[in-house]
Amino acid sequence: MAALLTPTSASAAPVAIIGGGYAGLAAGVELAAAGISVHVFEASRSLGGRARRADVKEANLDNGQHILVGAYRETLRLMTLVGADPERLLRRQPLHLEYPGTLRIHAPDWPAPLHMAAALLGAQGLNWRDKWAAIRFMQALKASHYRLPVDCTVAALLDHHRQPAKLRRYLWDPLCLATLNTPVATASAQVFANVLRDTLGADKAASQLLLPATNLSELFPEPAARFIEARGGQVLRSRRIGTLAPMAGGWHVDGITTPYRAVIAATAPHHLAPLLAPLQATAPALGGLLQTLEGLRYESITTVYLQYPTSVTLPHPMIGGFAEGDGLSQWLFDRGQLLGDELGKSGTPGLLAAVISANGPHETLTPAQLATTIHEEIVRLLPGLPAPLWHRTITEKRATFACTPDLPRLGTATPLPGLFLAGDHIASDYPATLESAVRSGITAAHLLLNPL
Repeated sequence: MAALLTPTSASAAPVAIIGGGYAGLAAGVELAAAGISVHVFEASRSLGGRARRADVKEANLDNGQHILVGAYRETLRLMTLVGADPERLLRRQPLHLEYPGTLRIHAPDWPAPLHMAAALLGAQGLNWRDKWAAIRFMQALKASHYRLPVDCTVAALLDHHRQPAKLRRYLWDPLCLATLNTPVATASAQVFANVLRDTLGADKAASQLLLPATNLSELFPEPAARFIEARGGQVLRSRRIGTLAPMAGGWHVDGITTPYRAVIAATAPHHLAPLLAPLQATAPALGGLLQTLEGLRYESITTVYLQYPTSVTLPHPMIGGFAEGDGLSQWLFDRGQLLGDELGKSGTPGLLAAVISANGPHETLTPAQLATTIHEEIVRLLPGLPAPLWHRTITEKRATFACTPDLPRLGTATPLPGLFLAGDHIASDYPATLESAVRSGITAAHLLLNPL
């Protein structure tokens, strides 16, 4: 295979980044900004990994719905750096959680921590016992600096703090599922506490919801690719990398004759293991890393798109669906409201997206059965709703790792010099989110630039 780039010296050799998701592109942007040439290899035609545009015959959809929050500071910083203006591409709104007819929590535009106290005390659908229980819970976490003596499940943490059933069902359980993509019965309480620390327990801006007003590839990945290419790098799509081979002072990648000074493997963990396994003969210490990968379990995310007549809208761009036992849809998004005129587009009026986080009984249904069930649930919220014109179900079967207590996670460095890892599965305070993916890419780039 011909060289992609002919470096003039070993020091000018580019860096290979395997994976064009948020982690790989974050690493590429940091390196490109530092004057380092990078080659990003992405197996898919679309950039973004498990948060990308999904082109289907009916419309341009996303392979899932992602909510950003103001606490995603590194994601927002890199978006700004590559020219993807967050104020244009994200709809910023105060924390607003609403289950129509059941619960409404809205944070006023007040300084922290008054905004959260007012949101909880003014919550509609909770009695005073529920409200004070929520405030006591947050105050107890704050008093402990959001550090637990030992990790446990979120369910056990809520039991310990005597959280009432309604509060759990409509606030803590949905927040846990939305952020950790793991049910409260098995989710890590420490990671959940970290999320609460940096959102509900932080400043007003950190808790704001940032709803994408464009597809997930244009939100950051595509602008990042343009940024990298404008600085002499390359982003190669539909290029799956199957082998890595260390060489004196660098790496060979999949038989490409170009020598690379270093490699950042920013693939999903289930793709990482087969890439690294052949290297164990060279570096036996990789055995522990591979064992950690084998120990990961995964949770799915399913998005059901239903196209209704253009007159159909939700009361808000995002509303709660149904709590456990009441229905399958956990959150509903109005794509017509979200992808609207601020970008000079008409959005997709009448297109609703229902999200189901984590594994569950919905996985036994066919797409047609699932669409029918979700439609019947939406009719309960919008009586008189006509049948959808078309529907499409997109399931990421291994959307995230199951974020369980004391779960071992990989570090950025590896036993092999010049080989680094990035991805939302890399050890951090956070679960598998866009922000954890971006931060892992930044960390890998910084370790490469500053080995000491």
